[in-house]
Amino acid sequence: MSKTKSLTHDSIMKALDWSYDKAINGGVPGMDTAIELADSYLQKGGTLDEKVKSLILWQNTKSATSGFLTGLGGLITLPVAVPANITSVILVQMRMVAAIAHMGGYDLKDDQVKSFVYACLAGNAAKDILKNAGVQIGKKLAVTGIKKIPFEVIRKINQAVGFRLLTKFGEKGIVNLGKMVPLAGGIIGGTVDAVATNTIGNVAHKLFFQEQKSRKMAEPKIIDML
Repeated sequence: MSKTKSLTHDSIMKALDWSYDKAINGGVPGMDTAIELADSYLQKGGTLDEKVKSLILWQNTKSATSGFLTGLGGLITLPVAVPANITSVILVQMRMVAAIAHMGGYDLKDDQVKSFVYACLAGNAAKDILKNAGVQIGKKLAVTGIKKIPFEVIRKINQAVGFRLLTKFGEKGIVNLGKMVPLAGGIIGGTVDAVATNTIGNVAHKLFFQEQKSRKMAEPKIIDML
C-alpha cells in the first residue's frame, strides 16, 4: 500500500499517456492494438451496436479470468512511477475504450478523441467531468464537432480525469484494483475488476454511440467557463 501513497497526479497522467500510446501503437507482447481489436469485431455479423456490446462483454469476461494479464510482465519495467498492476488495469481498460471509439469512426490520433477516451476511464464520473470542463454532450457526439473543442478545454478534461483516477486508486488500493500476484521472473498474473470494466465500457458506448440509429449528429456545445 505504500506505493499507492506515492502516486501523484503527474505520475497518473504519465501512465495514461504511456498506456494510450501502447494501446494505439502496440508494443506490449501478446496484446493487439485497439484498432486491431476493433477491426476483429467489425468483421463479425450483427449491427454495429451489437458488435460494440460484444466487445465489452468479451472484455468483462476475459479480464476477469485469472492469468489474463500474465503476458504483461514487461510492465514491471515501465518508465512511469506507477505500480505495474495499476498501469496494467489502465492499459486494458484504455484499449477497450479506444477500440470502441475507433468502431464509432473516431480518429484515435486526434488529441480531442484521446481526451474523451481518458474521460471514459473515470466511469460514471465522466459526464460530470465533461460538463465541468464546459462540454455538453448531445444525443450523438459528432466526429466533426469533437475536433472543434479548444485545447484549453481538453487540458481541463485531462487534468480532471487524472485527479479522479488518483482519488480512485488511493481509495481502493492496489490489491483491490489489480488483484494481481507477482510470479517468478517478474511476470504478473491476475484479473481486472470486471465491474469497473463493464461500467467504463458502458460509458464509452453511451459517449460514442448514444442514439446511433437516429443518425442525428448533435455537436457538443462549448460553454465559456475558461
